[in-house]
Amino acid sequence: MTRRDFLYSSAAASVLAARTGGAAAKPAPIPIIDTHTHFYDPTRAQGVPWPPRTDEVLYRTRLPHDFKIHCGDLNVVGTVVVEASEWVGDNQWILDLAKTNPAIVGFVGHLVPGKPEFIDNLRRFAADPLFRGLRIRSNDLKRIAEAAVAADLKRVADLDLSIDTLGGAAILDPTLQLSRLLPGLRIVIDHFPFSEWDAHPAAMRPALLELGRRPNVFAKISNVVRRVKGALIDDPAHYRPALETLCELFGPDRVVYGSNWPVSDRVAPYATVHRVVADYFASKDRATAEKYFWRNSAAAYRWVRRGAAANLGQ
Repeated sequence: MTRRDFLYSSAAASVLAARTGGAAAKPAPIPIIDTHTHFYDPTRAQGVPWPPRTDEVLYRTRLPHDFKIHCGDLNVVGTVVVEASEWVGDNQWILDLAKTNPAIVGFVGHLVPGKPEFIDNLRRFAADPLFRGLRIRSNDLKRIAEAAVAADLKRVADLDLSIDTLGGAAILDPTLQLSRLLPGLRIVIDHFPFSEWDAHPAAMRPALLELGRRPNVFAKISNVVRRVKGALIDDPAHYRPALETLCELFGPDRVVYGSNWPVSDRVAPYATVHRVVADYFASKDRATAEKYFWRNSAAAYRWVRRGAAANLGQ
């Protein structure tokens, strides 16, 4: 609801409570699908390729139970896990983890397009309905002019899977090329707003103008909160210009929520990461907020309704 609607409904509820002698009813909390989490376990016999042992914040077991503790009572009903490993076998490790953890409603894996084994691996993992796509880093994305890479990415589109692109502002041009090459492929650009525009949020406008017009491209707002000289900036007003620009460029139907947990722990607790974006979307109507927090992610990833998210939208 808008702030005006909120004030009106609050006043109306107070009048009703006074007349009936009961407590005012609160609007139901908006359910959340967090589209960017990473799960891994350094205690495995083979260890993990990332994060490094030297990372005192991240180098520890991070599994669905740990995530549930961090997101607390924020009504996070499911998550799309994004690859955190370059090892092909770890795609199956996450899919096996998901079998007994219904909070995982989708998985974005890692395979390198253009390699001879790509086709067989893609078919194998895509046989699991929870496998929802691939994340492509900048080095591979810049190879889309190669016939083998383009062919493999077309196979992703043909299987009705999505592509996440990673790499900051440097990946915007190749992402645009990919969206033109495969207009039926759903593309999610990770980790907006990029740090390159922190000082001048309006500078992102010309860089994103064409991408914002592409109906198959989604903006994942999952890198919002900052520290400056070690100090956490947790005032939501500080981030409003960047969020306003992104929502204007991509529209209400193509922005999705992600926390980037546990990497976000380097900057702020999960509750703060959520609060900053929740404050911004509190200025919008409820339908727009629902689109950001879960409905748009269903369009982008076509994740599986299961667990606490089983009845969303029904």
